[in-house]
Amino acid sequence: MQTRKKYIFLTFFASWLLLFFFGGDQLRRFAFFSGRKAEARRNWPHWMDLSLLKSFADPEELQRDGDPSLLSPRERRAARLSVYRSSRCRMETCFDFSRCERHGFKVFTYPQERGQPVSETYGKILSSIERSRYHTLNPEEACLFVLSIDTLDRDHLSGQYVRNVDEKIRGFPLWNGGRNHLIFNLYSGTWPSYTGDLGFDIGQAILAKASFDTESFRPGFDISIPLFSKDHPQRGGDRGWLYQDSLPPKKKYLLVFKGKRYLTGIGSGTRNALHHIHNGKDIISLTTCKHGKDWEKHKDTRCDKDNVDYERFDYRELLHNSTFCIVPRGRRLGSFRFLEALQAACIPVLLSDGWELPFAEAIDWGKAAVVGSERLLLQIPSAVRCIHPERVLAFQQQTQFLWDAYFSSVDKIVHTTLEIIKDRLSPHRSRSRFLWNTLPGGLLVLPDFSTHLGDFPFYYLQHGYSPSRKFTAFVRAVSQAGSLSQPILRLIQAVSGSQHCAQIVVLWSCEKPPPPSGKWPQTTVPLTIIQGRRKLSDRFFPFEAIQTDAVLSLDEDTSLSTSEVDFAFLVWRSFPERIVGFPTQSHFWDPEQGRWGYTSKWTNELSIVLTAAAFYHRYYHSLFTEYLPAGLRQLVDGLAACEDILMNVLVAAVTKMPPIKVTQRKQHKEVVAQQVECRDGAAGTPPPGQRSPSAPYSAPAKVKGTAGSRRFSQRQDCLNQLADWFGYMPLVSSQLRLDPVLFKDQVSVLRKKYPSLEKP
Repeated sequence: MQTRKKYIFLTFFASWLLLFFFGGDQLRRFAFFSGRKAEARRNWPHWMDLSLLKSFADPEELQRDGDPSLLSPRERRAARLSVYRSSRCRMETCFDFSRCERHGFKVFTYPQERGQPVSETYGKILSSIERSRYHTLNPEEACLFVLSIDTLDRDHLSGQYVRNVDEKIRGFPLWNGGRNHLIFNLYSGTWPSYTGDLGFDIGQAILAKASFDTESFRPGFDISIPLFSKDHPQRGGDRGWLYQDSLPPKKKYLLVFKGKRYLTGIGSGTRNALHHIHNGKDIISLTTCKHGKDWEKHKDTRCDKDNVDYERFDYRELLHNSTFCIVPRGRRLGSFRFLEALQAACIPVLLSDGWELPFAEAIDWGKAAVVGSERLLLQIPSAVRCIHPERVLAFQQQTQFLWDAYFSSVDKIVHTTLEIIKDRLSPHRSRSRFLWNTLPGGLLVLPDFSTHLGDFPFYYLQHGYSPSRKFTAFVRAVSQAGSLSQPILRLIQAVSGSQHCAQIVVLWSCEKPPPPSGKWPQTTVPLTIIQGRRKLSDRFFPFEAIQTDAVLSLDEDTSLSTSEVDFAFLVWRSFPERIVGFPTQSHFWDPEQGRWGYTSKWTNELSIVLTAAAFYHRYYHSLFTEYLPAGLRQLVDGLAACEDILMNVLVAAVTKMPPIKVTQRKQHKEVVAQQVECRDGAAGTPPPGQRSPSAPYSAPAKVKGTAGSRRFSQRQDCLNQLADWFGYMPLVSSQLRLDPVLFKDQVSVLRKKYPSLEKP
């Protein structure tokens, strides 16, 4: 019994000792817990613990870690919520779809207030909207509203900062808490934190903003746009430095950067560390401290050497000769360098954590840029070296496509913003990411026409589709058909004899009614007469009667044989995205006049195929009518000699390729005839003495009288007005003509497929 008590006592005593030892240690830990927690809040790593972490940075850099001017995450979140009070906005909750149902997607810009300044850049944005096909002057028709108040620069230290915006917008009767409004912004916040503060409550408005933070970005509602300078062109814009279908030479440098080095404040961490990857051989990283008024006050030991090295290299030369360009964040997340790298085909290497990339809702940036992490800067050189050369080439080509399609002008940036919003209104008819990221780009693919790739002329080769094996002959008639001797009747008979002809549609553009059906020739294909509005732009209207992919556009006095039609159609099926036809013209730059010239002389170059006798895809009817703004169509109807030039300019702007001329049995000659049956001055009908505006040309010397010279002058004026509207000259010259394989070869006629083409 005594022994048992002894063991119990020893066991209890041992347990107590163990409890005291371990429990006391836990109590000691608890006693110092709050102190350790406070200590843990210090910025990691503890730079003085040299035995734990070897330092690869300069001591001056380490001292700036944890800059007190930077806001804490909690403070940044509070600042963000103060700006985006409707942070849960989605199209379904903060947008009134009913405003868009009656009149479609129309955009109203507020009238400019007297005495209200507008920056040059914001003026370009407003002009782009007003020039678009979506603009309306009637606010009752509008689906979307854009303020006339300049909201681009919301840095209150800037001279372009507009004050009291909240008071002004609350006085607008259409504001409605920002609902169905679009606000543009390039610069937000100010020194030292550069938060997203705009200085006014945007309410339920859609925000199109540069340097958008992913935390404040409202997916499916806001739109991230690129940061662009005030010198960015309104329209057109310079083309990319890597030409289409060209193989770039091997670049001298692999990776480059040349720019400012912020010594303090937000954005300084990444740029201060860029010198670590500089090797002076194939990786060039140059920074300068010389910016700002007090840079010398904050200069460090590296500044003098950095400033000297900085001046040794030219920025544009580095862009031209490098494969990759580092695009670090600046004070804000975005920078001008992003668009500069895209244009130069220098693949952007993005070092801007938390940046919502421009138009990321539509654009797949994984095909055109390398998205890095600011924390993993030292891994960037090895990462880009591992990219296969073929992949590098694909990246470079995609940068050029994206630059040209969406970023080369203010017009394209604004129109891309509008098209993304429009796609949200009808998700079932929206563009796929494939269409946005493949030539010719989302702006030139109309989902209202179709959402099936096989219905467009651009994707046949990529997806194995083929255009239909039939065509629709579309004849524009402006004079009465009285007898079988009339050219239009002979033309109908010749075209209907083609094995590929599905139907003939005649657009009757004369005030008098068309002849009765008994006056028209009997054909083996359906013949449809459409009463036009006597406007020249009607010939490119997307009539429902046209159901085939191919359209053969004809003037009533065009002379073609069945063999010519058959051969031209077979050529078109190999080039369905281009215009293929017979009579051609060309353009040239006249340095003496300082303008574009237009010639109908027979030369070795061509850039225009007249639609008096030409094949093209029916999609271009929809693009002509729905993509081009009403102002251009009014220009066509007013000049009376312009619609075929506009169609050629449009197709060249889409494809970046010239039209194709095919062989013809005899040269087309211009004959200046009178339209005796149509009343003088009828809309869309040239006055007496002028030909139909799409009539084929020969040489100007053969055009007699003032009517011919006046018409020629109108076409030249048209060409220059179109170049001004597009911002550049889209037409592309060619020296190519396609003939049948055995055309005029010294072989038996029986072996030739189109022997009649060689007859005089």
